[in-house]
Amino acid sequence: MVSIEEKLAQVRAKREQAHLGGGELRIEKQHAKGKLTARERIAKLLDAGSFEEVDTFRAGRGPNSPLGDAVVTGFGTINGRKVCLYAQDFTVQGGSLGEVVGQKISKIMDLAMSTGVPVVGMNDSGGARIQEGITSLYGYGEIFKRNTLSSGVIPQISAIYGPCAGGAVYSPALTDFVFMTETNSYMFLTGPKVVKTVTHEDVTVDQLGGAAVHMNKSGVTHFVHETEEKSIEAIRQLLSYLPSNNMEDPPFVETHDPHDRMEETLNKIVPLSPNKSYNVKDVISLVFDDGEFFEIQPAYAANLVIGFARLNGRSVGIVANQPNVLAGVLDINSSMKGARFIRFCDSFNIPLITLVDTPGFMPGTTQEYGGVIKHGAKMLYAYSEATVPKLAIIMRKAYGGAYIVMSSKHLRSDMNFAWPTAEIAVMGAKGAIEILKGRELAAAEDKVKFIADEEADYSENVANPYNAARHGFIDDIFEPRTTRPRLIRALEMLATKQDSLPAKKHGNIPL
Repeated sequence: MVSIEEKLAQVRAKREQAHLGGGELRIEKQHAKGKLTARERIAKLLDAGSFEEVDTFRAGRGPNSPLGDAVVTGFGTINGRKVCLYAQDFTVQGGSLGEVVGQKISKIMDLAMSTGVPVVGMNDSGGARIQEGITSLYGYGEIFKRNTLSSGVIPQISAIYGPCAGGAVYSPALTDFVFMTETNSYMFLTGPKVVKTVTHEDVTVDQLGGAAVHMNKSGVTHFVHETEEKSIEAIRQLLSYLPSNNMEDPPFVETHDPHDRMEETLNKIVPLSPNKSYNVKDVISLVFDDGEFFEIQPAYAANLVIGFARLNGRSVGIVANQPNVLAGVLDINSSMKGARFIRFCDSFNIPLITLVDTPGFMPGTTQEYGGVIKHGAKMLYAYSEATVPKLAIIMRKAYGGAYIVMSSKHLRSDMNFAWPTAEIAVMGAKGAIEILKGRELAAAEDKVKFIADEEADYSENVANPYNAARHGFIDDIFEPRTTRPRLIRALEMLATKQDSLPAKKHGNIPL
């Protein structure tokens, strides 16, 4: 008869075997590439000692199938808050996804949904397990379905710490935020060899789907870090701004930053000349708690700044035009970037604060042929649909359709403010004068003086915040230095806001 000591020894041995993954040699190869193992990543992500593994002894149908297969799944805590997670294990069959891996990931995603906690997926996989055929495709399909059903219910975060190719890329694309590292991370649907065969393009893995490509060009990724360690720490930081699910409010973080703090610098931050730029991030750092700002997609469509901050301890989402880049103009990429962020914040009860300084939408055939009308409408749709508290400040330019799109009163924004430097009009002074005063301009002897005089008159009598305030489209005009306390009081007033949308299955956003 087998003793209890022997049974205990057996379970310990099997657990140790499962923890070794593909074995010491493959772990060494993983380290040689500058990559952490799946279990090392989990240990750095979660609070120490909080990881509870699920399906440790799950294995494939073959007699020699490794315990746990090519993914580690389970749950734990980050800063004391519960999360579910999975980490693909490249040391086991290259992290390839077969039937068991698909089932393990699906199981932990189901647990996240049923308990209302975020799910973090760390991807490092060679793709579908070809030898398993349809069952590997079944696994991907089940994951994609869960990504879709979880969307807007629990936060979903994907980290790409190795290859992520073929159909596998659709899971990260369906999640809320994607993290990559400068080296070792890449995502693409078809690899360089297939590209060479079909299109005759010579392209490397990094050129096709590296982190720089997806941060600067495609916009697929939201964060790129130098190392896995820095990336994992950023995931922990991101989650500190988010609620665990769509039925909760974001976590409150005590702050010692005075709620009534004035900032004299803000009174002089906007140049009087409409042609001079400034950095909107300076405004953000002066207004929000402790100057902290967690920016998202900093290198993609940099003419629009998005990210999280706190206002008197409360998480807020910030959408801001960036005058330093393309004068803060809106275009295709910035519209898509803004719209998706707005919808995320609305899904998870995060109030929106919009800082406006934009001359309009980018003109030209490239934008028109690329569908700027449709893409700009996404942002308009997102603001109109959002039911969270919405505050907006017009700092300087707010012209034409861009004025409407940037969380205007007409899109159900709750409180709209302006600084005295605000310029609200159908278009800028120069364009308006050319249209309204074209004949007088042609007949003027001193055209430079005529334009200067007319621009000054237009700015004083038309493009100012007082006309909008007269109609009730601006709730107040205040000194920039008072921005922090004014926003805090408005946000506190809106804390109990209730709003709803017309009954429907879902809208048809212009995708």
